[in-house]
Amino acid sequence: MTDAYAPPAAANAAEAAILSRRSVRGYLPTPVPRETLEHLLDVAARAPSGTNMQPWRVIALTGDPLARLSEGVAAAWLAGEEADNLEMAYYPNPLFEPYISRRRKIGWDLYGLLGIARGETAKMKAHMVRNLHYFGAPVGLVCLIDRRMKIGSWIDYGMFLENIAVAARARGLDTCAMAVFAEFPRTIRRLLDISDDYIVVCGMAIGHEDKAAPANALVTERVAAAEFTRFEGF
Repeated sequence: MTDAYAPPAAANAAEAAILSRRSVRGYLPTPVPRETLEHLLDVAARAPSGTNMQPWRVIALTGDPLARLSEGVAAAWLAGEEADNLEMAYYPNPLFEPYISRRRKIGWDLYGLLGIARGETAKMKAHMVRNLHYFGAPVGLVCLIDRRMKIGSWIDYGMFLENIAVAARARGLDTCAMAVFAEFPRTIRRLLDISDDYIVVCGMAIGHEDKAAPANALVTERVAAAEFTRFEGF
């Protein structure tokens, strides 16, 4: 990554939706109608999956059900519950370069926009609570997968999630995929009456961006294709 990072220009509507997708961390209360959300999920379900197994399962919440889930998960976090209850390792431990530097950069860039200095634990806690409330989005998804599925189906699931995010941008909506919800499997299964047969993959916020939210000024960088690709025969 360089100091002069700039994303490529969009050549068509599909590329415009991809390039404008970002993790939005502040939303307006404007409702998202069920028919809009169901259409987005139908579009996203065209994602490729090995032998067409379609491993995704989704619970979509708004209104009081969303508030109850968010409040329940936030309460579990504040009480220190499920601190060691991850059912799948999202990151390697310990994390190593260049990935640890990328993670630290986005973390401190975000905290800088939010006015959170190193050691300000009260502000960090408040931000985490907002996180667990889907950053105020009117729609929150809980994404599930059958725990018997293997890594191929998890790869397929990633393409499904990306499809939701890109299709949302094409409709003027924004999203934030939220791995943090995978840290509260027992709480979420209890609150939503989910079978132990399913693992919580992540959450996802969907709604209209609040352009006044400081966190939404965050600009993330990407490594250029020339740096991560080996080209032969071109």
